[in-house]
Amino acid sequence: MPSFDAFCSNHYILQFIGTKINEIILTGDWASTLMSCVTTSAQHTILAEADGPAAEVIAPDGAAQICLVCEHASAFIPQRLNDLGLAPEHRLSHAAWDIGGRELAIALSRILNAPLVCARVSRLVYDCNRPPTAPDAIPTRSEVIDVPGNAALSETDRAARVTEIYEPFRSLLSNTLDSFAAPPVLVTIHSFTPVWFGVPREVELGLLHDSDDRLARAMLASAPDGLDTRLNAPYDATDGVTHTLREHAIPRGLQNVMIEVRNDLISDAAGVSRFADILAGMLTKALAEQEAT
Repeated sequence: MPSFDAFCSNHYILQFIGTKINEIILTGDWASTLMSCVTTSAQHTILAEADGPAAEVIAPDGAAQICLVCEHASAFIPQRLNDLGLAPEHRLSHAAWDIGGRELAIALSRILNAPLVCARVSRLVYDCNRPPTAPDAIPTRSEVIDVPGNAALSETDRAARVTEIYEPFRSLLSNTLDSFAAPPVLVTIHSFTPVWFGVPREVELGLLHDSDDRLARAMLASAPDGLDTRLNAPYDATDGVTHTLREHAIPRGLQNVMIEVRNDLISDAAGVSRFADILAGMLTKALAEQEAT
C-alpha cells in the first residue's frame, strides 16, 4: 500500500491518467493518446525518483490543533534543472529559500507538538506561496538575482512546474488540514533578508494577515518588549504573499497568521531556539486569551 505522502506527491499522476482516459473515451484514438502520455512523461518530468516528493509532513501525529506550514523550507533544485543557471554565489542565497525558516518551523513544531507541512523544492523552481497565475510563482529575477533557467519558459514548461511541485504541496496541505478532528489554526513560517534592494530593514518580526486579522493582532499584543514587531511588515497582502492563507485558511474559516522573522536573527541554533520560544509563547498566549473571551 503506498504511503500517504507518496500518494500526495504523485497526485498529479492520477490527474494526468484521468485526463488521458477521458481523451480515449471521447476520441476513441487510444494509440495517439497513449503515445502522448509517453512523450509528456519523458519531456516534462522534473523530480527524479531519488529526489523524493515535492512536500512532506513533519510530526504528522502532532496533537496540537495547529498546522504549521513552511513553503520556502528548501533550497533544493532538481538535478534536471541544472541549478536553473544560477551563479554559484546565489545558489544558497535568500532568493532560493527562507534561510533558517525550516529550522525555526521544526523547533516550533516540537515545542507545540504540531504537524508541519514543508515544501522540499526551492521557491525558484516554484513558489508554493503563489497561485499558478502569479508571474512570480516562477520568477525570472529575485531582487537583484537573475534566474536564467526560468526565462522564456513555454506554457508547457510552466504547467509541468505547477503539476509536479505546486499541486502535490497544495494537496498535502489540504489533506493534512482535513485530518484534524477539529478546525486547526494555520500558521505559516517565513524569514526575510535584512537588506532589500540596498535598504536595511529595521523590523525584526512581522505578523501578516489577509482578510482575517484576528490572530495577527492578538499575537502582536503578546509581543515581548524590546523586539521590533510589526503588523504586515516587511510585506503585506497587496504584495501577493498571503496565497496560502487565502487558499487554505480563509475558505475554511480557520484562524491564521503568516510569520516573518529577519533571517540574521535565526542564522544559528541559538537564534532559532530563541525565536521558537518567543513565537510559541506569543501564539499560545494569543489563543488562550481568545478562548477566554
